[in-house]
Amino acid sequence: MAAILVVDDEEPILELLKFNLEKEGYGVFLAKDGQEALDCVEKEQPDLVVLDLMLPGMDGLEVCRRIRLIPRYQQLPIIMLTAKGEVIDKVLGLELGADDYMTKPFSPRELLARIKARLRRMNLSEETDSQVVRGELRIDIKGFRVYVRGEETELTPKEFELLRVLLEQPGRVYSRDDLLERIWGYEYDGDTRTVDVHVRHLRLKIEKDPSNPEYIETLRGIGYRFKG
Repeated sequence: MAAILVVDDEEPILELLKFNLEKEGYGVFLAKDGQEALDCVEKEQPDLVVLDLMLPGMDGLEVCRRIRLIPRYQQLPIIMLTAKGEVIDKVLGLELGADDYMTKPFSPRELLARIKARLRRMNLSEETDSQVVRGELRIDIKGFRVYVRGEETELTPKEFELLRVLLEQPGRVYSRDDLLERIWGYEYDGDTRTVDVHVRHLRLKIEKDPSNPEYIETLRGIGYRFKG
């Protein structure tokens, strides 16, 4: 069974999640601050991290950023917890590489469902060895690599997922809500502008002229599609 690292400075939350996760058969590691979390990731190599945003010293955003700087952990699922509800916190957390986001107080049952969904996604990705080629783009799904005109291009986990979804069915129009549900794995309850941010960053990396894109087309008021 998968091993989960829970990072939170509140003892009751640590104990609550430890109890519920162990009841489901997961191995559980606990950390109370950012440095302890990073040390545990390196030592224990968990399959998923539940990470509180508001930690003493190094906050959850910095922990997330540092984890993503380590190549072998770029696809490690991270679910972020926070007592804040502002959209900007959610967008920033997702931009730094978090895969999911829950606001305290939360339902342990819902968190468990999201953990299972995220681990299931990772298992499906590991079983897939296909490559998708569209024009001058090639995406190696199993290797999490993208090549633009023969050169490897580094994408964030969310940029990679966005490109993969759009490439798999070129010509299909996806609304922002469709993309949030497919890529984040649940019905996101915040601002859909996070999709626009990811599309803008992705265009900067794969388009010859991001202001006049040849691959990712915007359909005003509807969403996006891959034109290649």
